[in-house]
Amino acid sequence: MSITAIVPVWNGRDLLARLLSSLERQTETAGEVLVVDNGSTDGAPELARERGARVIAMGANRGFAPAVNRGIRESRTEWVAVLNSDVELAPDYLAILRAAEAPFATGKIFMAESPKQLDGTFDLLSRGGVAWRAGHGKPDGPAFSVRRAIWSAPWTAALFHRDLFDRVGVLDERFESYYEDVEFGMRCARSGISGLYVPEAVAWHRGSAALGRWHARVVRLTARNQCYLAALHYPLGEVWPVIMAQCLWGLVAMRHGRGLAWLRGKWEGMRSFSVLRRVDTGPGLPAGIYESERLIYELQELTGFDSFWRFYFLLVGRNRLQ
Repeated sequence: MSITAIVPVWNGRDLLARLLSSLERQTETAGEVLVVDNGSTDGAPELARERGARVIAMGANRGFAPAVNRGIRESRTEWVAVLNSDVELAPDYLAILRAAEAPFATGKIFMAESPKQLDGTFDLLSRGGVAWRAGHGKPDGPAFSVRRAIWSAPWTAALFHRDLFDRVGVLDERFESYYEDVEFGMRCARSGISGLYVPEAVAWHRGSAALGRWHARVVRLTARNQCYLAALHYPLGEVWPVIMAQCLWGLVAMRHGRGLAWLRGKWEGMRSFSVLRRVDTGPGLPAGIYESERLIYELQELTGFDSFWRFYFLLVGRNRLQ
């Protein structure tokens, strides 16, 4: 038994059934499936038990990070796969990632409702503290079919070597959900640890199936956690890109009718800023962030600029990227 699959769940019984079926079809099977239940009321944990998974009850919806961390603590294998309950894996997904022999690895993830479009590949972070899941919403193409060293993998469907958690820790539970995986990636970048994006491994995701991408709670937590990320990792010298990126993201939230949720999140984040602020952020960002922003620009230029990134680069410039 070399792989434990950890699946945090909050309702979505039918989606969980699809994931469990795809786990049963894996050519390299998980020796144990841990379903960490965040207080489901639709029979999801009962289904998991019927399908042979071990269910860990959290008692209430405490968020993604606490649920995953509980699963990591309960696991005993060399490799740990973290999987959203709304993904489906190609039969060789885990085998391909395992063969990569990287500290962590992820594959190419398509939108389940639009299989020719990418849900995402790997995470890229800007100097402004806003992340882009590379390729999100774009058609698949050569730019997303190249193996790459990465420092941040979406925890949608990723495989981790257990030693990694001893080196950089687990997810920061203060984030609850959203950007907790990006913050983990920042710690990997600061520690000089890179993983691997393996496009041959394919999965399908029904993104934000529980609440929806622009649900008020999603927007509030994302806005708050962007502040948390800046407090933990961003030096004060990078304030201009951060201000521009956060304001632009707020305009996007307002366009979706979530301006109040965005303001609430920023207020919560700023109230905690001084408590979270580290004194050892150093004189600048890790070099990987500049490389990450350069790749955001290159991929956006190649595949067509999203409005957010077009305005972001107009406002902050590219001087540091050249």
